[in-house]
Amino acid sequence: MKIDMFKKVLVVMTVAGAVAVVGCSNKSETEPVKTPGMAEKAGAVMDQAAAKTMEAATNAAAKTTEAANAAAAAAKDATGKALEKTGAAVEQTGVDLQKK
Repeated sequence: MKIDMFKKVLVVMTVAGAVAVVGCSNKSETEPVKTPGMAEKAGAVMDQAAAKTMEAATNAAAKTTEAANAAAAAAKDATGKALEKTGAAVEQTGVDLQKK
């Protein structure tokens, strides 16, 4: 009777081991799924959003640089004109002082 019980336990253990080996085996040999899952779709959407954000940031930086360069050029021109007027006034003052 003990031997019959031992045989039953051995058969059950063998079947359980076989099921575990088949169920846990490496599945890389099967063909991969061709349709993207939710994670791949979400990743693709995030990649597109990141690309659009990078493009928008690049465009904004370029426009900001152009505006800063234009402002700097205008400030340079205004400063140059102010210096010219100041120089002319100082020169006129010198002429006036020499006449006296």
